[in-house]
Amino acid sequence: MASNSNVSSTLNELTEFVNDRIEGYKTAAEDTKDAQHKSYYQQLADQSQRFADELNGFARNYGGAGEDSTTTKGKLYRGWMDVKSAVTGKDEKAILDSNVYGEEWALKAYKEAFESGDLPQPVQQAVERQYQTSQQTYDKLKSMGGQSHP
Repeated sequence: MASNSNVSSTLNELTEFVNDRIEGYKTAAEDTKDAQHKSYYQQLADQSQRFADELNGFARNYGGAGEDSTTTKGKLYRGWMDVKSAVTGKDEKAILDSNVYGEEWALKAYKEAFESGDLPQPVQQAVERQYQTSQQTYDKLKSMGGQSHP
């Protein structure tokens, strides 16, 4: 069994990626001109906030402080997307592609967290549930026309 500090550390790292997800979907909701996409992105931002709250609750239960920041990579990527959006005029395809890319990173972070061996069973189950929901989101974004990134 992993130590409490390993549990909270793994959860905090995952939560940074979930916080990236929140910021990404908030930005997408602001940038899109499609009313249906806007509503969907807002739902995903809200869902991501619930995920982060749940993960932070678990982290606090295991002696951590919780996490409210994002990853450096996420900050850099959002900065690059802001520049790209200014050039492309916030193209719907570019927004979708950006969201697919963000979900790819979130899926990797979830997979690493639940494969780490650091998570007790109830936490493991919550992380796997969030992973499955993120996978469904990824699949839906791709069906909406978003492209995978190699």
